[in-house]
Amino acid sequence: MTATPAQVPETATAPAPGPAPVSPTKSGKAAHGHARLLTRRDRITLALMAGVPTILHVALVWLTALASIALAFTTWDGIGFDSIKWVGLQNFRELFTSNPQFWPAVEHNVIWFVVLILVPTPLGLFLAVQLDKRIRFSRVYQTAFFLPVVISMACIGFVWQLVYNPDTGLINSIIGANEPGHYIDWIGDPKLNLWAILIAASWRHAGYMMILYLAGLKSVDPSLREASALDGANEWQTFKNVIFPTLRPTNTVVLVVTIIEALRAFDLVFVFNKGAQGTELLSILVTNNIIGESSRIGYGSAIAVVLLVISLAVIIPYLIATFRKERSA
Repeated sequence: MTATPAQVPETATAPAPGPAPVSPTKSGKAAHGHARLLTRRDRITLALMAGVPTILHVALVWLTALASIALAFTTWDGIGFDSIKWVGLQNFRELFTSNPQFWPAVEHNVIWFVVLILVPTPLGLFLAVQLDKRIRFSRVYQTAFFLPVVISMACIGFVWQLVYNPDTGLINSIIGANEPGHYIDWIGDPKLNLWAILIAASWRHAGYMMILYLAGLKSVDPSLREASALDGANEWQTFKNVIFPTLRPTNTVVLVVTIIEALRAFDLVFVFNKGAQGTELLSILVTNNIIGESSRIGYGSAIAVVLLVISLAVIIPYLIATFRKERSA
């Protein structure tokens, strides 16, 4: 029996320099897949999804805002562009010096803000603290308190009109002021109507503040509460010295939101009495001058510019502080 010679393994030849060969099937799929990441239909869909909202935003927000700023220096009755006349600062001089409704409207907007920040905001914080304790039926309570926020302001106005009705309203019926000679006209009395509207606005605003503070309380580190309890602090001391200081970002958001709510207040007042008899607001003056019987679009635009400047004076510092915080983080 002859022995077979040992097989010597063949020496592997070094690959030729250059790119590694790729099989035609894989290379074809790779090239085809890379080129077909976005089809023409996908590009059209993306263009529509991004383009249509952008066009609407620019047309309805930026162009109208710039048009209002430009028209604030003109006089125009809204009939034909040929009737637009440049008057410079005349609208603003008339607004600040000879309009008897302007400064009361500014005062009412300030009162609106003060009441919202002093009444419904602490109430919303109190409700958020109580609901954060995970009491029974907390979801039901959250829904009940937040329900006015999702209801239209016009609907809220109609509901509170029924409450304030001098003849069949709930309040007058309870206090016995629904009899002839004893009526309390909550809407028609200039000394009462603004405060009556503010009660309705506070009823809605409290639920809004509750949700904001509840979100802030959910982000508080539980170890802070545990450490405070170990130090012997009671519930009020823990909230005052530990919890509330950590809500500083939430307090900033609440402040900005409340200022914006006070400046853009319109629906409730318009539903109640269209801003007459002691309920004048800047937003009501804008509407009355632009859409009223004698349209003074230039003058109404000047009031809108004043309202815009006040809003930007609040929003811009908030945005600057937010961006600085994000950059430092």
